[in-house]
Amino acid sequence: MEEWDPNTKSALTKIPLLATRAGPRDGAAWTQRLKEEYRALIAYTSMNKSNDNDWFRISADNPEGTRWTGSCWYVHNLRRYEFRLQFDIPVTYPTTAPEIELPELDGKTHKMYRGGKICLTVHFKPLWAKNCPRFGIAHALCLGLAPWLAAEVPILVDSGMVKHKDDEVSSVES
Repeated sequence: MEEWDPNTKSALTKIPLLATRAGPRDGAAWTQRLKEEYRALIAYTSMNKSNDNDWFRISADNPEGTRWTGSCWYVHNLRRYEFRLQFDIPVTYPTTAPEIELPELDGKTHKMYRGGKICLTVHFKPLWAKNCPRFGIAHALCLGLAPWLAAEVPILVDSGMVKHKDDEVSSVES
């Protein structure tokens, strides 16, 4: 954590750590883990809103809490770029981190693979492994997706690979 910027370090310390080591096949223990996941997500979302840094919406897409969907956005040059967000909780969770997907960006960057899954192998996965089972979905968003968006969206926009929705509407009307 020494080389992290102060904002990331501050955000991370405010996200509650999880205690239950359970995955989707672990019955009541998984239910307890999901409760911890929701508490951490609520804390992270509340912190972001209070800091005027709201950048995602996410919720479980099934009663088991194994499929998650939502949206995330990044502001570049005073324009908001929004993307669909989805992932499945792997059966080996929490040992294995979820693979976060942004389907609209599939094939637009080398830092992505198989259907829009963002590449987190080099930086995030070792951090996840070191902090298992204390890290959860909120941590994956904070330390995985947020830095990925910050690094990739400006490049994708500046190279013309991603267009703002207003620009797409203008070109269709022309």
